[in-house]
Amino acid sequence: MSNCIGLDISKRLIAVHIPINNSDIEINNNITGMRKLSSKLKKLYKKAYNDLVFIYEPTGNYSAVLTKYCHTKNISCFIINPSQFSNHAKALGQRVKSDKLDAQVLSKALHLARDGEVKVPPYNEVVEEIKELMGYYRFITKSRVQNSNHLEALDAKNGSSYAMNDLKESIEKLRLKEKEIIANIKAIIATDDNLSKGYDNIRTITGIADIGGIALLHLFIKYPNANQRQITSLAGLDPIDKSSGTSIHSKSKISKAGSVLYRGSLFLGTLSAIRYDENFTKLFERLTSKGKHTTVAQIAVMRKMIIIAHSLYKNDKVYDKELYKKRTPTV
Repeated sequence: MSNCIGLDISKRLIAVHIPINNSDIEINNNITGMRKLSSKLKKLYKKAYNDLVFIYEPTGNYSAVLTKYCHTKNISCFIINPSQFSNHAKALGQRVKSDKLDAQVLSKALHLARDGEVKVPPYNEVVEEIKELMGYYRFITKSRVQNSNHLEALDAKNGSSYAMNDLKESIEKLRLKEKEIIANIKAIIATDDNLSKGYDNIRTITGIADIGGIALLHLFIKYPNANQRQITSLAGLDPIDKSSGTSIHSKSKISKAGSVLYRGSLFLGTLSAIRYDENFTKLFERLTSKGKHTTVAQIAVMRKMIIIAHSLYKNDKVYDKELYKKRTPTV
């Protein structure tokens, strides 16, 4: 595995292990650092440079520069699941944790890759921009809610009029900023006919408005080859059970392994769908009549909405209540 380059990513630096000469170096986590690394690897590996595989863990924004660079330069990567890497390190007896040692262990992890996991990583500028704007939207929303809660607390005790007026002004500005961000995202979607059509199709489902539609569109374009089960998992809505022998049995719950962005954006839409769409109402009532907790039933409806939205997006269809009713069991 001398062609496997292990990279441990942090905010400012990337620790790199190069097996061909058993060297450990650090580069800056920016485009300049990537270019210097490529130059060094080309000198060491020469013609074998094109056969290199970069192995690293996804670390959100910190790994974005590396992912984009590898996509642009057509470099194959194995982006290993953090839990999988942690278990691998333990199996190797790696107890001391440092960036240098992690990079070394990563360089030996290629055998963990399943079919199709070693590839040039996809990177879509539109997807990333929508993701960044949605992240900013959630940040602004969280700030507005915090301000609103503080305003309610002051109002309850007839607090400082100056503070209350200032909070009201801040809340209004944040509301306007939220609308501005959503308008920007919709403008980006409108520049692409396929995205625009997919977005419109998704929003034909009862309860899915602008924010929910944007979140699901982002999910589907980020993972274009995912099937329905994988899409459910990526949204963190796949059920998991804990059981072992006769002593350990816990209630089924969702994994929450996917981004909270999708679940959070659909929560209110799910409640609306249950209230106003008889198909989702019947699904909810059927589950609750069988003793399922209302939260469990709501999650099941959310999962169904995502699956339907995925089908509409993939097949360029709009939501047909009557067609869905025929395909839905009545008991």
